[in-house]
Amino acid sequence: MFINIEYMKKLVVATGNENKLKEILEYLQEFNLELALKPPELDVEETGKTFMENAILKASQIAKTVKQWAIADDSGLMVDALNGQPGIFSSRYGTTDHDRITRLLRELDGETNRNAQFVCAVAIANPDGEIMIKTEGICRGEILTQVIGDNGFGYDPIFFVPEIQQTFAQMSPLLKGKISHRGKAFANLTPLLKSFDFTC
Repeated sequence: MFINIEYMKKLVVATGNENKLKEILEYLQEFNLELALKPPELDVEETGKTFMENAILKASQIAKTVKQWAIADDSGLMVDALNGQPGIFSSRYGTTDHDRITRLLRELDGETNRNAQFVCAVAIANPDGEIMIKTEGICRGEILTQVIGDNGFGYDPIFFVPEIQQTFAQMSPLLKGKISHRGKAFANLTPLLKSFDFTC
């Protein structure tokens, strides 16, 4: 079936965060889409065991509820020496960014293997809740022993990317947007969107 994205009117983003909506809009700007936040009263419990399962869960439930196409992403940090933790619990590793970073550094105290990766999973569901597109992006790096950089959020000040020789928190938004897990996930999404019809 030939697919034409030009007929799509709106894509509901499964988040209440306006900054995330703006970020996703930036990644998808070539498609000239109308993006909207999910209704504030709609909360989806993230019961999945992987980032992709949670992205699928959010996209599907929001799409079915609002009867429109919906997009959701889920992302986090996986540390090799911690068997992939904090993983899907990255945002729940503490009540503030400082708490989360402090806890992670404490758990890695004395550990020589600092390898880690940020993962981002993206899913798009049709109005019936059926997942039509899904993709993932990964950025490998290392966990530093102290924070470096003033940009970004979350674990950005301790996530160091060797090939760039900077932490996420040292990078410009443009550079981070290209090499980050989320940037790669949406780069993988672009060709899929170009071949899909959101009216079907």
